[in-house]
Amino acid sequence: MMPVLLPLSYALGALPLGYWLARRRGVDLRTASPYTLGLETALRRLGLGLTLLAFLLDFAKGYLPLALGRGLGLGVEELLALGVAVYLGHLYPLFFRDPWPLRAKGAGVLLGVLAGLPLEPAWGMVPVALGLALYALTGYASLGALGLPLGLFGVLLFGGFPLGAKVLGGLLFLLALWRYKENLGRILEGTEPRLGSPLPLPSQRQVVCAFLIHPLTVEDFWQSPRFRWARPLVRLGLLKQAWIERLAELFRPMKVGEVRGVRTADGREVLCHLISAPLLPHQIKAKPELAVRRAIQGARLAKELGATVVGLGAFWSVVGEKGKRVQEAVPDIEVTNGGAYTAGTVKAAIPGILAHFAQSGKDLRNTTAAVVGANGVVAFGIARQIAPLVGRLILVGRDRERLEKSAESLRKNLERKGQAPEIQVTTEVAAIREADLVFTATSDPNPVIYPEHVKPGAWIYDEGVPPDVHPSVREVPGVRVIPGGVVRLPGRAKATLDLHFGAPDQVPACLAETMILAAEEAFDRKSLGGEVKAENIQFFVERAEALGFKVVE
Repeated sequence: MMPVLLPLSYALGALPLGYWLARRRGVDLRTASPYTLGLETALRRLGLGLTLLAFLLDFAKGYLPLALGRGLGLGVEELLALGVAVYLGHLYPLFFRDPWPLRAKGAGVLLGVLAGLPLEPAWGMVPVALGLALYALTGYASLGALGLPLGLFGVLLFGGFPLGAKVLGGLLFLLALWRYKENLGRILEGTEPRLGSPLPLPSQRQVVCAFLIHPLTVEDFWQSPRFRWARPLVRLGLLKQAWIERLAELFRPMKVGEVRGVRTADGREVLCHLISAPLLPHQIKAKPELAVRRAIQGARLAKELGATVVGLGAFWSVVGEKGKRVQEAVPDIEVTNGGAYTAGTVKAAIPGILAHFAQSGKDLRNTTAAVVGANGVVAFGIARQIAPLVGRLILVGRDRERLEKSAESLRKNLERKGQAPEIQVTTEVAAIREADLVFTATSDPNPVIYPEHVKPGAWIYDEGVPPDVHPSVREVPGVRVIPGGVVRLPGRAKATLDLHFGAPDQVPACLAETMILAAEEAFDRKSLGGEVKAENIQFFVERAEALGFKVVE
């Protein structure tokens, strides 16, 4: 009978009964994902009756195969095999993947499997008691659900059951542990919702968005408690960086932190989920198709987390035609690369920088300025802004032909206005040695400006992420390095991770744009592709000021 019962059990587990039930009632379970928020959210969003009925259907899926097996006289090992099959079907429903997009956890199925086993009442109550105790003591529904297979495994291990039963019980627990791994990671990081916590979903008083990040160096891996255990192994030489990088390429995006405490001037809270696919900058650049795939998966996870907008941070911002392919693949969430407000912060900061520079006794009309990364939208925007004010301008970029065309267009525009500074085009960074003022905004994963490139006493505005300026440049006499594109958030904001922008309430402008876009619901203003419209730049500058976002100069 087992060759027939095992596939039948799997097929029954694969039926998305709760999803079908909710759809018949006009409710889309994707708006109350148990993967993200647990049983309590399902109760609040779906109501007690619908949640209870969906839970009972899952319970029946777990119970019926085992009840049938008991009626046919199967032993505990065979019954546990049926339990594993039905749970596998629930977790990985191969035949119903399209209509069942959620990462179901199956606490009801596990309870049904437990009820279908021929256990003494005292033994049978152990897993239930452990699950309830874990939920009550910690407030985490995920730990309560994990208590069921853990308690069952303990009963089978110490209750005198045959070896096969112990192995299958251990397998059931490992399957549940694997499915709840993200919840456990968020518990370690302090971002998993507890019993009684406010729903991390959009409401009239709360804006929810997400931001896709990546480690800048291997050291950033250890910020997450879920990976911190590997740090001593690396320091001892037992784990090589190359091995970590290969392993990182296998990880799907995961939530690793939050930006909390952001309160706009009109009184709304902004919650931002930080999502990471742990690829280093050179991996994103070297494997563009893998990077696009991970960015798309990150956007889908953001949607499951309840976000209305997902921002692409650092090197994610240039992936997939600067977000276009990500938006096409995930049309049910807004995607932005943050280019408009980034350009806006630069535009807002430059007058102050130039004014301070002039106050130091320098004459701008006799000053040589340089712009590194001038093939890019943000950097060339800087060039347009400063060109009328300086005596000489050096444009540095990788594509000389494109740079020549841009420079010629800039010259003609300035000549029409009666302004004609000398403009030089080059692909050599060393040319900036002649500049008193340097503005840099590249997408290079490594520093591009080193001490040998810099004139003593020069001022350098670094808008690159990761930074374009090597730390050793600060040792050059008189050099001043000014970080660009940094925004201070309103309220008592704090990121749970170090985003490398100086203070817990300081973030990159692209993250701030994500928050503003979600708060204003001005989705037609989002930044996608390489084009940045002037009206969108002005929109974000104005709305940022109104909501309480401040550019750090």
